[in-house]
Amino acid sequence: MSSDLISLVENFSGRRVLVIGDFMLDRYVFGDADRISPEAPVPVLRVVERQDRVGGAGSVALNVRALGAGVECVGVLGRDSFGDRISTLLQDAGAGTTTLLRVTDRPTTTKTRIVGLAEHRHRQQLLRVDDEQSGPLIPASAAALREAAVRAVAVVDVICLEDYAKGVLSPELCTAVIAEAVRLKKPVLVDPPRHRDWERFRGATLMTPNRSELEIGVGRALADGELVVEAAGLCRRLDLQCLAVTLGRDGALLVHQCGEHTRFPTRPRAVYDNTGAGDAVLAMMAVALAAGATVEQAVPLANIAGGLEVGKFGCVPITRDEVLAELHAGHESSTRGKLRGVADLVAELTARRQRGEKVIFTNGCFDILHPGHVELLEKSKSLGSLLVVGLNSDASVRSLGKGEDRPIRSQADRARMLAALAAVDYVVYFDEPDPGKLIERVAPDVLVKGADWAGKGVVGQEFVESRGGRVALVELVEGFSTTAELGRIRGAANSEKRKAK
Repeated sequence: MSSDLISLVENFSGRRVLVIGDFMLDRYVFGDADRISPEAPVPVLRVVERQDRVGGAGSVALNVRALGAGVECVGVLGRDSFGDRISTLLQDAGAGTTTLLRVTDRPTTTKTRIVGLAEHRHRQQLLRVDDEQSGPLIPASAAALREAAVRAVAVVDVICLEDYAKGVLSPELCTAVIAEAVRLKKPVLVDPPRHRDWERFRGATLMTPNRSELEIGVGRALADGELVVEAAGLCRRLDLQCLAVTLGRDGALLVHQCGEHTRFPTRPRAVYDNTGAGDAVLAMMAVALAAGATVEQAVPLANIAGGLEVGKFGCVPITRDEVLAELHAGHESSTRGKLRGVADLVAELTARRQRGEKVIFTNGCFDILHPGHVELLEKSKSLGSLLVVGLNSDASVRSLGKGEDRPIRSQADRARMLAALAAVDYVVYFDEPDPGKLIERVAPDVLVKGADWAGKGVVGQEFVESRGGRVALVELVEGFSTTAELGRIRGAANSEKRKAK
């Protein structure tokens, strides 16, 4: 991948995105569905876990934050516990929530998904229960929301309109926001709803429909050869600069108003769950444009984000580190997908534990990867099904006082090398000096350290053992350590310098 894209992603921090739209709460009830009720021919779910996640426009906002940018949220929540939960989850992620309007005349849109195990291996949604009201807002609420949205345009770099057809993005609001953005020369990105009423988005910069949404927008099914012509026609009709059409396994198609177009292929992936892919695409497009990308640079980045999302269960934000790992890895690498954010990793481990798998955890800086490290990791993997490696971030390594030149290699390079090892299943960064907080999130069944830690007090041991897990100390390969390796390298370098003199 182009080094220009890597530089763009590394420049995401400090950008600000405004997300306006339908904020929802996605509730998940997970359990084992291994018998039929004697009362009726329906599955009985034995609940093992409950999760609350922010969906809809909130999913876009969390993706923006995970990519390292700031975000302001404009939308409507009911004055109920579900609205409180959304507000708390967004605030915990660092999103701005002061312009989320709380109302009494409608509930917070909430989707409760009942999820069981299919054939004792994979998660499968059994039922979804929606609690919502999708009519227009009352005039007073609509006016207050419109005023807040227009005012917020001035303090951000890019505006996103995320429409799930719940009545929040009225024609009046969209027209006012787009007009203000045009006046201030700020791009407006739109993820359109699954209906044909797109006139309200006239004058926006970019729209990101998938293929079926584009067909809804033009009013008919389209053959492959018709996509460019119809997309360009839609751009002209709505005065859009361009349309980025996501095509699933066929990648994406960028079409300008003039008919100029570019196809962007994507890497084939196993699709686990399509939920949230459009949100990840919109967030990436927005942050990339805010960082100064052209649309031709933003679309392949959005391709990566959408591809990563379909490999996850539910709406799980795609992190900047995951995207960087994909860019660094290149097309050939088999290590894609091993680098995970903490929230994503925890969700994945939950699913795999339900299949009876055992989680092993070890950690380190792994600054100069050597045979001793490989031996440690292989022995660790032999103790269970999944090996999670906690990797000190660059900031974490610096905080340990190992030397002004440490780390020798960046966290992205260290993660890539670890992920290339067959024994390693997942790599996750931690910024603290020790992995205590990360261990509590991962909750491993076995915590592994080198035998040199005997009697020193292993960080996380008390927590792991309190849950019925154990700590394993493995013998290290003699003669190998990062300090010794660096000593030999520096010694050789100094010797060469002396010879040169």
